[in-house]
Amino acid sequence: MEIKFRMEQGRVAVTVMQPFGDINAMTYETFQARAKEVLDSGVKDLLIDLAQVPYISSAGLRALNQIHTWLEPEAKWKGAASGTYKSSHLRLLKPTARVLEILKMTGYDMYIEIFPELKSAVAAF
Repeated sequence: MEIKFRMEQGRVAVTVMQPFGDINAMTYETFQARAKEVLDSGVKDLLIDLAQVPYISSAGLRALNQIHTWLEPEAKWKGAASGTYKSSHLRLLKPTARVLEILKMTGYDMYIEIFPELKSAVAAF
């Protein structure tokens, strides 16, 4: 799995992580490890660009959840079900239609904001 990183500047510096290809049982460990590397380097705000991800499996969703936990270990989960909690340090960008459907079916959109374009995603941090 190829993964690229770049920086975008809004009110804060945002690291954009862009994976290429499916995030599934064969690739999720690479996806998760690369995210961990960048977070360990001091990154506080991460935008994951899913435009080049045709499919995300349950393993990919678990990796996404782990990344969220690393960024916000004390998240206010009580508000997740009611829609009052949103991640402060993780956003998703331009998921493909299939991935967006999976994110919505599994409830990830309830606590991780999803944006259709870069400018508004960066401004949301």
